[in-house]
Amino acid sequence: MATLGDIGLAAAINILTALIFLVAFAVLRLQPFNDRVYFPKWYIRGLRCSPTSSGAALVSKFVNIDLRSYLKFLNWIPEALKMPERELIDHAGLDSAVYLRIYLLGLKIFVPITIFAWVILVPINWTNDTLEIAYKVSNVTYSEIDKLSISNIPPGSNRFWAHIAMAYVFTFWTCYILKTEYENVTSMRWHFLASESRRPDQFTVLVRNVPPDSNESVKECVEHFFMVNHPDHYICNQVVYNANKLTKLVEEKKRKQNWLDYFLLRYSRNPSMRPTTKTGFLGLCGTKVDAIDHRTSEIERLSKEIVIERENVANNPKSTMPASFVSFKSRWAAAVSSQTQQSRNPTVWLTEWAPEPCDIYWKNLAIPYVELSVRRLIIAVAFFFLTFFFMIPITLVQSLANIEGIEKVAPFLKPIIEVKFIKAFIQGFLPGIALKLFLIFLPTILMMMSKFEAFISISSLERRSATRYYLFNFVNVFLGSVIAGSAFQQLDSFIHQSPKQIPETIGVAIPQKATFFMTYIMVDGWAGTAGEILRLKPMIIFHLKNFFLVKTKKDREEAMDPGSLGFNTGEPQIQLYFLLGLIYATVTPTLLPFILVFFAFTYVVFRHQIINVYNQEYESGGAFWPDVHGRIVAAMVIAQLLLMGLLSTKSSAQSTPFIIILSVLTISFHKFCKGRYEPAFVRYPLQEAMSKDTLEHAKEPNFNPKGYLQNAYLHPIFKGEEDDDEYDDDDGDQKWDHESVIVPTKRQSRRNTPAPSKRSGNSSPSFSGAI
Repeated sequence: MATLGDIGLAAAINILTALIFLVAFAVLRLQPFNDRVYFPKWYIRGLRCSPTSSGAALVSKFVNIDLRSYLKFLNWIPEALKMPERELIDHAGLDSAVYLRIYLLGLKIFVPITIFAWVILVPINWTNDTLEIAYKVSNVTYSEIDKLSISNIPPGSNRFWAHIAMAYVFTFWTCYILKTEYENVTSMRWHFLASESRRPDQFTVLVRNVPPDSNESVKECVEHFFMVNHPDHYICNQVVYNANKLTKLVEEKKRKQNWLDYFLLRYSRNPSMRPTTKTGFLGLCGTKVDAIDHRTSEIERLSKEIVIERENVANNPKSTMPASFVSFKSRWAAAVSSQTQQSRNPTVWLTEWAPEPCDIYWKNLAIPYVELSVRRLIIAVAFFFLTFFFMIPITLVQSLANIEGIEKVAPFLKPIIEVKFIKAFIQGFLPGIALKLFLIFLPTILMMMSKFEAFISISSLERRSATRYYLFNFVNVFLGSVIAGSAFQQLDSFIHQSPKQIPETIGVAIPQKATFFMTYIMVDGWAGTAGEILRLKPMIIFHLKNFFLVKTKKDREEAMDPGSLGFNTGEPQIQLYFLLGLIYATVTPTLLPFILVFFAFTYVVFRHQIINVYNQEYESGGAFWPDVHGRIVAAMVIAQLLLMGLLSTKSSAQSTPFIIILSVLTISFHKFCKGRYEPAFVRYPLQEAMSKDTLEHAKEPNFNPKGYLQNAYLHPIFKGEEDDDEYDDDDGDQKWDHESVIVPTKRQSRRNTPAPSKRSGNSSPSFSGAI
């Protein structure tokens, strides 16, 4: 079991690691050759020029020789904090601003809770000798930290009423803050939607399960249906094509073309020597050939295949999916269509708000709607087994965290383990870093699962992945650590005591697992956050790409790609800390300062990253906030149930009704908030839609919605500029409607997605306001 010294060593290691990362970041960010690594967002906006291309001296282009700038290496902190929230929304979007409010929410909740817990509960816990007596009688292991927890109160003591009273105080305070924040975010969302300019998704719905008709194509069937049922509002529709194979061919051609540009550039610099390459894997093996001729022939071959495949998509009915994006003349009509049942058969003509074009995950649109239930069942089973089998490494991690228990059954390891520094390192640092390493590949696996479930937008993929990540953290990181750790920690007691005493031993051991979570918070929340701002991996990858792979300006832009905020990984991590804080607030208050440091430090770091680094691919208008609210409420209920279970092992079952009442009040609060605020995140009121339509019509009475919407939801592969000559013939004009004007949806405000989605090809950024 980790002692106070072990925790102190872990804190020293993690604080030192964080300081090293921060100092390294402060120095590296000042170097001109790292400018694109630490400020890519400003390059994407075109507001920053590379220092390495300026007219300065050669050394100054790569190394900052201004010694005075190093004296201000901490300037990034006030610079990250001084940007007002309104300006931040314009700069990075509402999603980013709302995401940062989750960290502020943590501070608002836990600062008062920490003060009350340390002033009231810690003295009550400390002034007992229950653990000392248990150690002498039953050989139950404990540390000095555990004496500050509820475990140190004797069974049946009246002091437990203080913990119950504090549970009420903490719950009411958390609910108050949650309600206030829900109101604020809802107001921010309404203001954001009302002030945003025109976007295609405001006028468009996605129609799925179009019933087959032997006499009409899908496009004709959709057109006739909506012309009959929405005669005054329907404009046009764009059917969904299965163009996945065509997309792969076009992407392959772009890669070949990029290599050709590189070889032509080399040849232009040295005309006396034709560049060569090998035909095998990555040009490293196979027959040696002329690089320019070889790439040219490959591009010609791919161009022919693209023409054939494009014709196949256009003319083969099997390539047309029973789905279509249907556009209307007004937002009001789109709101009515998306929120009503279209036919007497509720399984056909299913309508929903269309995602913004750059938020669409086009590959999944080609998956038949009838497969969705089967796919989600398969993933549900797979996720269950993934969660279940992950208990094996969790048990391994807990064996590292509880050396005393292992020594009792494996005494031959004692001489090595009992070395003071080794023991402190293993118990205070190794368990946290080991668990962190085991979780590295989990987000990728969960995102693959979400894609297999066929969600059609990147935002829904991330929210689904975040939900599974949260469940996984709760079952494995929390419950798994507590259960497995309790067994290891009190191994001798488990072996020698009667079965009736085992529940009481577990009840004593659960609060003692706070020491493990302290080490995990320091590794993941402190050192991990400092590693986030250092961006060591992106920096190495950028320089490797820049040295070996960058051949053109486009290559350099792709190498500089900063990625997005990563809601699917960041939000579940935050929720784990909410869960730990709410559970241990009444059980082991010594955990709370570690969580406060996490929320404060991470808020500053991610504010800096959002301002300077991350480039969101989509804008959902804070649509994820109901998930954030719901998970915090769930954490409160879990904390109350665990407290009730813990008190039952302490001969305080008479307090159970009071905690049950508290849980009922918490659930009732959640239902109130769900009914009062959640509709703003899932529906678009007709009153708001009509108001915005009226205002826009007054400002632009001659606006032509058909020209604006006709090709807004055309698959990006058909908007490619490089291959226009291959399909822009007479038949192509009729098929893809190239005669219409494509109105770009890029916005002037930084509230919008700043760059096209990598997954959406050339689609322009816009904002899905009501979904």
